[in-house]
Order: sequence, then C-alpha cells, then structure tokens
Amino acid sequence: MSVYQFKLPDIGEGIAEAEIVAWHVKVGDKVEEDQQLADMMTDKATVEMESPVAGVVKSLAGEVGDQIAIGSVLVEIETEGGAPAVKSEPAAASEVEQPMADGAEAPTREQEEAIPTMAVAPEPEPVPAPAPRVEPEVAKKEPSHEKVLASPAVRQRARDLGIDLGQVKTGSDRIRHADLDAYLLYNGGSVSGRGGAPRPDETIKVVGLRRKIAENMQEAKRRIPHFTLVEEFDVTALEETRTMMNADRGSNPKLTVLPFLITAMAKALPEWPMLNATFDDDAGVITRHGSLNLGMATQTPNGLMVAVIRDAQNQSVWQLAREILRLADAARTGKATREELSGSSITLSSLGPMGGVTSTPVINRPEVAIIAVNKVREMPVIIDGELEARKLMNLSLSCDHRVVDGWDAASFMQTLKGYIENPIRLLSA
Repeated sequence: MSVYQFKLPDIGEGIAEAEIVAWHVKVGDKVEEDQQLADMMTDKATVEMESPVAGVVKSLAGEVGDQIAIGSVLVEIETEGGAPAVKSEPAAASEVEQPMADGAEAPTREQEEAIPTMAVAPEPEPVPAPAPRVEPEVAKKEPSHEKVLASPAVRQRARDLGIDLGQVKTGSDRIRHADLDAYLLYNGGSVSGRGGAPRPDETIKVVGLRRKIAENMQEAKRRIPHFTLVEEFDVTALEETRTMMNADRGSNPKLTVLPFLITAMAKALPEWPMLNATFDDDAGVITRHGSLNLGMATQTPNGLMVAVIRDAQNQSVWQLAREILRLADAARTGKATREELSGSSITLSSLGPMGGVTSTPVINRPEVAIIAVNKVREMPVIIDGELEARKLMNLSLSCDHRVVDGWDAASFMQTLKGYIENPIRLLSA
C-alpha cells in the first residue's frame, strides 16, 4: 500500500501558515491528478491547492477555518494500487464513487446528490400481485396567478406568501401590493410580507476573508483614533461633463463619477501630503507617499476587498475607468494577485446609488485616511437669490487623528471641492 502525503507548499513570501477556507474533497473521494483539493488563504489572497497524484483521499488535515502550518501534511492520498477492491454486494447510493472526466472539477455536495449512481443490481424479487385499482382523486386547483393582472413584483410576493392571486380582490384593473396587504389582514396574515413560519436560526462560522475583514476592522477601530468630516459638493457641472463624454466615448468604458474623483484626489493630495500616507505605529514612522496608489474598496461574494490602482496620478479618466473595471472583476472572480491587493496609500469607497446621504468609513490600516462617496441627489439650492435644482453629493473623509489634524482635513476637502466643482480645471493638464 502506498500513501502520498501532500504537504502545504510555501504559497507566499514570509507566510508561516494558511487558513483552510474550503474543501473540495472528502475522505474516501477518488481524485485525479491536478484536481482541486482545497482553497487556502493567506492575508487576502486565496490559493487553490491541486492534487499532484491520482488516488483515494485517506485523511484531511483539518476543518474549514483551521490554520495549517507551511510544510505540514494537508492531505493524504492512497495512490493507484493501494485502493481497496470494489465490493461485489450492492452498495448504498451515497457510498458509490463516480469517476471524473479528465480536467473536470470536483463536484459539490449538491451536484453529487444529483448524479445518478451505479450499483450492482439486486436479485430480482417476486412481482407482487396488482393492487386494486383506486379511483384518482380530483386534482387540486392550482393557484391562478396567470389569470389576473399584476406586476412581476406583486406576483413574486404572492408566490412567496403562498397566496392565490385569483382569491385576491382589488378595486382597480390589476392587483397591487396594497391588495395583498388587505388580503393578509383579512386572513390573519402579516402586512409586512413575511407571513408563514419564521426561518430557523442559522449559525455561520467566521472564516477566510470574512475573518480577515473582522480582524482588520477591529484593529483599525482599536488602534486608530478616527474623526470624520463630511463636505457637500455641487456636481452639476461634473455630471454634465460626464454625460457629454459618455455620449462620444467610442470604445472606451462608460465613465462613472469615480475616475473624476480619483483625478481630483491626484491633483489635491500633493498639496496635503499628510493624507496620502501610511503610519507604522509600532515603529513610530509616518511615510508620505509621492505616488497615489489608490485603494478601491470592492464588494465580492466573499466580502470586501481593496484592489489597488498603481500610480493613479499618471492615468487619464478613461484609463482609470478601464482599471477600475479590470480590478473589480479580478477581485470578484478571485483572480487578483497579491500585488493588486496590497500597497495602497489612501482608499476610496463607494456604494454607488446606495451610498446614502453620509457615512463614517473605517480607515484601511496602516493608511491614515479614507474617503466614502455618497449618492448624488437633486436638491433645491438658492443661488444669487434664485432657486435652482442642483445635483449635490456628500464626500465623507475619515482620518487618523494621530497624523492628520482637523484643519488639514478641512483644507484638503476644500482643495478637492475646487477641482470637482470645476471640471475644466479638473481635466486640464
């Protein structure tokens, strides 16, 4: 019998251990060479571990969330020739192993349950006598969702609540949410739209990127004395400029407000370099960075990641738009490199249209400042005694008060305001 010990390789310079964030195999699984075994995470980079041999998995080093030392055994695999012979008696469906095609990924639990199993056919049993014929019951009436007029949202809510739209009365030509509310009240339901039995409690283990985020946020709030300054910006002219440029963009990506904000930051930060800085509080050293290596907070299926736009001061708004899309896609698909996820000097965070009126962003340590972009709102403004509709947007700046004084933060925001509210000045060389 031959057992191959797959040891966790060195997957990052200076890394002593890595966290198991996902297993793609279990004990007893047959694996092919180069088949994915596990996902391991160090810092914010996730690395796929692939099997160097084919065989049967005999043991796994730990559970999801466990830390495994570099060089220790991650998986033990019984190689060809050492696997036990297939039993001749019928096997339970859950115990039958399914061969995998070359290059195929290991199936998930849901996929395994959906794969037809192959087992040794049992001895034929005597055919029982035909059962007495039973008259079929009258089929139950199906909900008549499609026989009434209603919007897709109302139909979906009715399905979620188990309501037959055909039984809902309405005073108009179509059923609306208010009609569903009335139906629920009349029938003892809830107007909140969450009728029926409550969902069971769900326990989620904090592992992988989510644990890293939790640790980083906790350290940032524990060690950094934050203060936040919110300033209102009139982006009416900027939005007009953006619309005009998008109308004649050719093969360029569509411009959002972010490339303009990054350009404005690149122009304003040289005047206030204490914000484009990192602070090693253990060594007591502040580094003011000459280049703008801008961190872009990016939401991914696994949590928030910060992708870095290198030397943003050297890029046009079109180049920045392309780089934002490229890095966001790399982060969301797990293809971002370690270099693309580290080394930022200041971070920009945006929730787009969901950005709220104001926010208090948490600094991405060891940086000393972060800017959060809030949503654009059309508001009435008095200008020269006349009431006008203007597009306004708030920017929220959080700073490390050990490094940045309130006067510095306010001065930077006013410099930024001068560029953002004057697109000609912003886009000039």
